[in-house]
Amino acid sequence: MGDLELLLPGEAAVLVRGLRSFPLREMGSGGWNQQHENLEKLNMQAILDATASQGEPIQELLVTHGKIPTLVEELIAVEMWKQKVFPVLCRLEDFKPQNTFPIYMVVHHEASIINLLETVFFHKEVCESAEDAVLDLIDYCHRKLTLLVARSSRGGPPEEEECQSSTPMQELQKQAELMEFEIASKALSVLRYITDCVDWAAPQPMQLSDSVQHLLPVHWFFSPGKLQQFEGGRWQTVAPSEQQKLSKLDGQVWIALYNLLLSHEARARYCLTSFAKGQLLKLQAFLTDTLVDQLPNLAGLQGFLAQLALTETQPPKKDLVLEQIPEIWEQLERENRGKWQAIAKYQLRHVFSPSEQDLRLQARRWAETYRLDVLEAIAPERPRCAYCSAEASKRCSRCQNEWYCCRECQVKHWEKHGKACVLAAQGDRAK
Repeated sequence: MGDLELLLPGEAAVLVRGLRSFPLREMGSGGWNQQHENLEKLNMQAILDATASQGEPIQELLVTHGKIPTLVEELIAVEMWKQKVFPVLCRLEDFKPQNTFPIYMVVHHEASIINLLETVFFHKEVCESAEDAVLDLIDYCHRKLTLLVARSSRGGPPEEEECQSSTPMQELQKQAELMEFEIASKALSVLRYITDCVDWAAPQPMQLSDSVQHLLPVHWFFSPGKLQQFEGGRWQTVAPSEQQKLSKLDGQVWIALYNLLLSHEARARYCLTSFAKGQLLKLQAFLTDTLVDQLPNLAGLQGFLAQLALTETQPPKKDLVLEQIPEIWEQLERENRGKWQAIAKYQLRHVFSPSEQDLRLQARRWAETYRLDVLEAIAPERPRCAYCSAEASKRCSRCQNEWYCCRECQVKHWEKHGKACVLAAQGDRAK
């Protein structure tokens, strides 16, 4: 593995072999928490290996032990938990936890899995090892892409508002909402990697081309005097000289479209109706000279669209069509339909109401999982202030987890950070 190791090769193999799917009611339980920690370690090690360019054993282990379908199933299960069970928990009047960290871990689990899949799906053998589950993963990515498009109607990025009267559960809901945008962005990257190597399972080009017309206002936000762009997991102000630069999110969409529209296998399975032709030709307005200069392969897409404008459309096919369909979401919904309230109440009593001693033990395990040297090594850029997002150089001396640009920001952020800081510090002392 890389020079900075979180896991030895033997340890990584044991963790990969132990990966399994959990029922919705067990999310947040002791065994589930252990797997979440293991996934975080595998996730961080995979990023370290990819950064060091010295082979990627995590990806090889996931393929060898056939665990990609397991990760896809776990990803969709936690997505369903967040949509069906989490809102019920938030509405329960008798659920007022003093500490929401255990619930936050479940909310964050989806981000952990999609981040790991984004890292390993760059390799064709990973995509192939997903087998039938790749259809469920495409279905998942399509739901997230729909979410990105829906954000365009809101007029700007989700804001992280401070409210003195907010309850811990309300704060957690806001964090989950902010997290959704980054999850959707990573799902788009995974979808693009799938179009690189799985022609037979790729989504229809029209769906993606229809979405590209809406993605610009999703990850760009215009406000008086400035332009913000979603990059590197946060909204950042873009200098005027950088506003024509192709972003990663833009690039992923265009590459996916290129793969789909110029793939002979995909085009052979795609019925070009007059409606589909009209939708695809709308892409021409976005293919500017500046864009093609930054991504020269798009010249081929320009030529394809010019030829498409002169092509006769096809009538809808009336042949018998046999099509594989995704199953995981429907199966989970069928197994748990009508049980959402019961699952939430069970988790309230047995999972999300830990004792103070249990919280301290869990805090110690989190501290062991999230090693500072590893987190700094995989960080894409210098740390940012937890309060104002400016570049930071000072770290909280008590827990060593949060960064600040100045003392004033640290004081203002203490009301929100205080409980987590005390818990983390207690975990460190318990080692």
